[in-house]
Amino acid sequence: LIAGRIPSTELIYILSRAPDAAVIEYYLGLMPAAVRDRVRPRIHLLEIPLDGTPRSVATRLLDRPDRIAEVRRLIAGRPAFIEPWNVTEQEVALALALDVPINGTDPSLREAGFKSHGRRLIRDAGVPVPLGVEDVRTVDDVVAAIEGIVAERPTAPGVVVKHDDSGAGDGNVVIDLGPLAEQSDRVAWLRARVEALPAWYLADLERGGIVEERIAGTRFTSPSAQVDIRPDRSVLVLATHEQVLGGEGGQVYLGCRFPADPSYAPELAQHAAAIGEQLSRRGALGRFSVDFVAAADGNEPPRIFAIEINLRKGGTTHPYAALRNAVPGHYDAAGGRWVTTADGSPRAYSATDNLVDSAWLGLAPAAVIDAVAEAGLQFDPGSGLGVVLHMLSGLAIDGRFGLTAIGRTAGEARELEDGVRDVVDRLCRTPRTARRSGIG
Repeated sequence: LIAGRIPSTELIYILSRAPDAAVIEYYLGLMPAAVRDRVRPRIHLLEIPLDGTPRSVATRLLDRPDRIAEVRRLIAGRPAFIEPWNVTEQEVALALALDVPINGTDPSLREAGFKSHGRRLIRDAGVPVPLGVEDVRTVDDVVAAIEGIVAERPTAPGVVVKHDDSGAGDGNVVIDLGPLAEQSDRVAWLRARVEALPAWYLADLERGGIVEERIAGTRFTSPSAQVDIRPDRSVLVLATHEQVLGGEGGQVYLGCRFPADPSYAPELAQHAAAIGEQLSRRGALGRFSVDFVAAADGNEPPRIFAIEINLRKGGTTHPYAALRNAVPGHYDAAGGRWVTTADGSPRAYSATDNLVDSAWLGLAPAAVIDAVAEAGLQFDPGSGLGVVLHMLSGLAIDGRFGLTAIGRTAGEARELEDGVRDVVDRLCRTPRTARRSGIG
C-alpha cells in the first residue's frame, strides 16, 4: 500500500515467512487498478526463515551474507533507509552492514520508553500522570508505595504495579484496594497481597517497576496518541485512538478505534506533542505512541493522564498505516478527525489483532478473502471504504486474524468489523473442501 501511494518508492520487505500468493494479490487488489501493475516490480519480499530460536529477523539476516548482498544489490546505491518495528542493537548492526540509516530511536535511549523513566519524562513535559512511585524493585518497595498512595488518596480504588520494561499490558498487575479499609492490620494485608504475586513476576520486578493509582470513573476510556519525530527533529501528531483493552484487570491491548473521542482528542494531541518535544530534545527519532487514561463521573469533564510511552511502533501503527496509504489524507489534530485528500470527507476505523475462534483454525486465507469480498465488505479504493485484512497466516496457527474496518463514521466502521465476524462464522459452516479452496 505504501508503494501504491508513493510512486517513487521501492520496498524491500524482510520477513520470516512469505505470505501466500493469494495474500499478495489481495493487497494489490486494494489499490486503484491504474497503479497495480506498476507496483508489482517495486515490491521485493525477502524471506529469512525461522530457525527454531527466538532470534530476530535482523539477527538471522546478519548471518546470511548472501541475503545482505541481495539487499545491497536491490538498493543499488540509491537513497534508502530501514523502517523497523523496534530498534535494538541487532537492527543497528544490520544498518551498519547495509550502510543505510534507521528511522528509529538509538537503543541507548531505550529506557525513555520504560515505565519509571517515562513517568519522569512525561512530568518534565508538563503532562499529568497518575499518583505513583517509580523505581520499585522489592515487595517492601511496593508496599511502601501503596501506603504512600493511600495516604495521599484514601479513596483510590486500586493500584497498578507495572514492570519497567514491558508492553501490551503484559507486565501489569492490578491490586484492588476495596477491602483495605476493613483490615485491622493494613500493612500485613498489603504485604500478603504483594507476596502472593507469582514468583516470576516478583523476579522480573527486581529489574525495576512502578506503582501508580488506578484511575477510575463511571466513564472510563484508555485513549492513545501516535506521533512521529522527523529527521529534522520536528514533531507531528499522526493520530489519536481509543484502545480496546481486555484480559485480567483490563490491561491487555486487543484493538483500537480511530479517532479518539472528539471531546478530548485535541487535548491528547497537545499532550503528545509536548512529550514528543521532550523526546526529540533527547535524540529520539521516528514513531512512538503515548498511552493515556480518561475518567469522569457524572457530567464532569474527563480527567486525562498519560501513563506510558511506547518508544517504538505498536498496536495502533498498522491500522493507521492502512488508512494513511489506502485513503490518503491527514489528521486534523485540532478537530480530532481524518480529512481525505480527495474530497475532504472524514474517515474512521475500527481495528483488531484479535479476531480469533478455534473453529476458524485451518481456514485458508484465500477463502476468508473471497468470503469478505463476496459479502461486499472488502475495501474499495474508489469509495475509500471497507475492510483491510491482515495477519491471515494466523488462521493456520490458532484461528486468528486481524482487520482494519474503514468507514465514514465510527459506527459504520464498527458495523463493518462485526460483519466480517459473521461472514467468517458462516464460512465455517461450508464444506471443508470448499473453504480450503476458497470456493463459496
